[in-house]
Amino acid sequence: MSPENIPHPQTLVATTSPISVNKSPIEGTKLQHSIMAMAKYDLTPRIAPNLDRHLVFPLLEFTQERELYPNDQILKAKIELLNNTNMVDYAMDIHKSLYHTEDVPQDMVDRRVEVVARLKSLEESAAPLIAFLQNPSAVQELRADKQYNLQMLNERYQIGPEQIEALYQFAKFQFECGNYSGAADFLYQYRALCTNAERSLSALWGKLAAEILMQNWDIALEELNRLKEIIDSKNFASSLNQVQSRVWLMHWSLFIFFNHDNGRTQIIDLFNQDKYLNAIQTNAPHLLRYLATAFIVNKKRRPQFKEFIKVIQQEQQSFSDPITEFLACVYVNFDFDGAQKKMKECEDVIMNDPFLGKRVEESNYTVVPLKDEFLENARLFIFETYCRIHERIDMGVLAEKLNLNYEDAERWILNLIRTSKLDAKINTQTGTVVMEPNHPNVYEQLIDHTKGLSGRTYKLINQLMEHTQAQAAR
Repeated sequence: MSPENIPHPQTLVATTSPISVNKSPIEGTKLQHSIMAMAKYDLTPRIAPNLDRHLVFPLLEFTQERELYPNDQILKAKIELLNNTNMVDYAMDIHKSLYHTEDVPQDMVDRRVEVVARLKSLEESAAPLIAFLQNPSAVQELRADKQYNLQMLNERYQIGPEQIEALYQFAKFQFECGNYSGAADFLYQYRALCTNAERSLSALWGKLAAEILMQNWDIALEELNRLKEIIDSKNFASSLNQVQSRVWLMHWSLFIFFNHDNGRTQIIDLFNQDKYLNAIQTNAPHLLRYLATAFIVNKKRRPQFKEFIKVIQQEQQSFSDPITEFLACVYVNFDFDGAQKKMKECEDVIMNDPFLGKRVEESNYTVVPLKDEFLENARLFIFETYCRIHERIDMGVLAEKLNLNYEDAERWILNLIRTSKLDAKINTQTGTVVMEPNHPNVYEQLIDHTKGLSGRTYKLINQLMEHTQAQAAR
């Protein structure tokens, strides 16, 4: 990524037009070849082209820790990414590790001298505005009116468009040097003064990337929502550009949603919206893995889950992995033996996915919280579906379907009955689970169907209004 393009996500695509959806500089580079021999279910090759280069590093760190690829391949991929950044010291360290030497190529040494000189030059250009922004009493003179601020800065402090532009360039350069905290601060301040919508949008992408890389999840979520509002309301040159921006946004959001406390609910709120779900189906079906996982571990979104199963069924040809195949086994094919096998594969997928496999230290042990939660809910899905089509179930058969031994299965079912999650009895003499008859409530069914009708009507009205507005704009 060249300094001229930082930090908007379009830096990862060809620059023959403002936004291109066809090519990524990752294509045809050593990075692509380094990860072509991918682990069976690793999505890094699909996700990386939709991220800023700096956001790819955490993915490579994870794959290196999990030893999904040979270590030399990961190190070469890192150097390839670093070639177009200003993180020269980091590149030198990786070169030393890769080639087991203390010597570095002369071009890296020359590049470091060039970066230091450029950084000093940009800092000097932005110095008047930076000095103003670091003066609390001076900053109090700023108002919500940007035009007033620009006039005031020019008249009282002789700070004009050149210094504001210098701040933007300095912030971008800081980002490329890996100083994400400084970049985030300067980009925030730049947006407060910027009157160019495109530049302001670019700065917002950069601010989001910086907050993600610093793991400031609450602030990152605020920036994500702000960016979503702009993308949904902005008039793009073509609908393809808008779709691509949504695809970028969803990929970047994975860092936030699988680290934020409320992220598993919010990923459903975002990805399951019609516009975003359409973008997934057309441009990024691999994101179905993350939406499927969120639905499985989120018990509050069962009404939406039924519609999502239809999407899984529709997209089986374009994308499938153990997690989506598990849902198809349970809810489409009613293949419980297949679902049991997929559960074991799902565990491997979660452990080797950089977003799902987040590790947490607990009492001197490293655990993956999502894995246990996923498997518990997956068993419940199998059990609920199996019980709907059987009145009397052999405990031994059920234990096998749930991938548990007999005693654990009996204990697990008893716990469901105690917590009122299951209307059934266990017959210890025959070793069976007897399901209580569950007669559907006609009034509840009517209410559910009415809710569904209201939702579909609302979507239809919105689509008609958008179509009408688009026609009027032309």
